[in-house]
Amino acid sequence: MIRCKTLAAQQNSSTGLLQVDVVSAESNFPIQGAEISISYKGEPQSILEQVTTNVSGQTENVSLSAPPIDLSLSPGLIQPYSEYSLLIRAQGFEPVEVSGTEILAETLALQPVRMIPVADAVSPDVPIVIPDHTLYGDYPPKIAEDEIKPVAETGEIVLSQVVVPQTVIVHDGVPTDPTATNYYVPYRDYIKNVASSEIYATWPRETIIANVLAIMSFTLNRVYTEWYRNQGYNFTITSSTAFDHKWIHGRNIYESIAQVVDEIFNSYLSRPGVRQPILTQYCDGNRVQCPNWMTQWGSKNLGEQGYTAIEILRYFYGSNMYINTAEQIAGVPSSWPGYNLTLGSSGEKVQQVQDQLSTIAGVYTAIPRITADGIFGPATAEAVREFQTIFGLPATGVIDFATWYRISHIYVGITRIAEYS
Repeated sequence: MIRCKTLAAQQNSSTGLLQVDVVSAESNFPIQGAEISISYKGEPQSILEQVTTNVSGQTENVSLSAPPIDLSLSPGLIQPYSEYSLLIRAQGFEPVEVSGTEILAETLALQPVRMIPVADAVSPDVPIVIPDHTLYGDYPPKIAEDEIKPVAETGEIVLSQVVVPQTVIVHDGVPTDPTATNYYVPYRDYIKNVASSEIYATWPRETIIANVLAIMSFTLNRVYTEWYRNQGYNFTITSSTAFDHKWIHGRNIYESIAQVVDEIFNSYLSRPGVRQPILTQYCDGNRVQCPNWMTQWGSKNLGEQGYTAIEILRYFYGSNMYINTAEQIAGVPSSWPGYNLTLGSSGEKVQQVQDQLSTIAGVYTAIPRITADGIFGPATAEAVREFQTIFGLPATGVIDFATWYRISHIYVGITRIAEYS
């Protein structure tokens, strides 16, 4: 099949947005003053934009040409996103090259960049190359598996309850490839990466939610059953579409997808009487058909017709599919209280989150420092709003579920309670 990989973005007036987020791979601290040169993929000498990161390690939102949004709303042979190359330089760090950052029309793309301090560099730089999106490129279809795995009560299965892991180990290849790299990836970052690789961020929100739920349930099934470890492997999941999901090292994600993941990351799909998360398999529904599985293009069409996420999922997987929540979230200093914290709130949970925000503000200095007095006043609300602005959450000044766990995630990262690689 011939696909059109022309620079369609140069031939129309549609645009998308790009923000580059730069941190130190050593400390997870933001890097201020990093210089980013942006060019079309394949034309690195023709610089389109040059931007610099602020105190939060972020660039301004850069407007870039993109193909018309309609191309991402129906299957076709024309590439529905434009591709850009980035060169990131910062004093004291090894330069980073990214080739293939994908920009969709009317969508904010977030390109994470982790820079290695010069003193820590042990090998020549290898550019990050982002391959085709799975809905556009050619990838092997999923090899069918039973959606519920046999679990023998032998002690081989470590988990007795569903736990959202702190980190998943992604084997970047097929299971049997011993040369493939294993990457340690925070769970939510993994889900955001996969969803950004497998659906288009321009799709209806309920469609995005349905697909994210399917991705998370599949992943948590791999975690719960220790599927690969019980076969003698030392990883959680692979990046092969034949076996699992497409995860792409270093790729950009999208704000609309990231926000959904932050809101529901402790959810998965259940059937009555089944303890384990359901291994929810799917296909694109255009080049590959998969009866009794969700199709991605079909989910997009149902979303456009006004179906809710659970209605989309039940349409494909049957009426006895339910959304469940995990009993435990690993690696967080303290669990969400179960209700929003806002002006006038007080108590231990307020003080805990104030402590975390104050620590984060020591690194992300745009966030005002606050006193951890256990009283949610205007100063705390302002610190929360600034945090939300930096980390892509709605700037409400209210600590809801997504904000609570995003604060925990950043706090853990910069205090090195967890070792993210």
